[in-house]
Amino acid sequence: MKFDIVGTINNFEDLEIWKSSRSFCQLIYQNCLQNEKFLNHDKSQIDRAAASIMDNIAEGFEREGNREFVNFLTISKGSAAEVRSQLIRAYDRQYLDSETFIKLKNESIEISKKLSGFITYLKNSTHKGNKFNRNDD
Repeated sequence: MKFDIVGTINNFEDLEIWKSSRSFCQLIYQNCLQNEKFLNHDKSQIDRAAASIMDNIAEGFEREGNREFVNFLTISKGSAAEVRSQLIRAYDRQYLDSETFIKLKNESIEISKKLSGFITYLKNSTHKGNKFNRNDD
């Protein structure tokens, strides 16, 4: 996976990983929060975990330093794993059919892989973040 964002991305909304996590958040909403079988399940937890993926990408980006961004991307990755765990529990309780479960689980794995790749890219980048390029005098 190759990333080349230095000087090309001005807003977190332009990041492909944020766009993917936003779409995933919508899939969770459509397939879990609006699913009547989830009535006895803690829907708010899976909603918060899915939202945390995109929100932490946004917050990390706005911190304007790679070290902080990596920290927030790592939190996002943890939230993706949390959603995956909750999906497994929901499937075990028969709240999700097999096809929906596999689709959502695979999407959470794909987001985790993209986050890992992005984290590796940032850790190896010579660009340390926009806040280090300012002349605030």
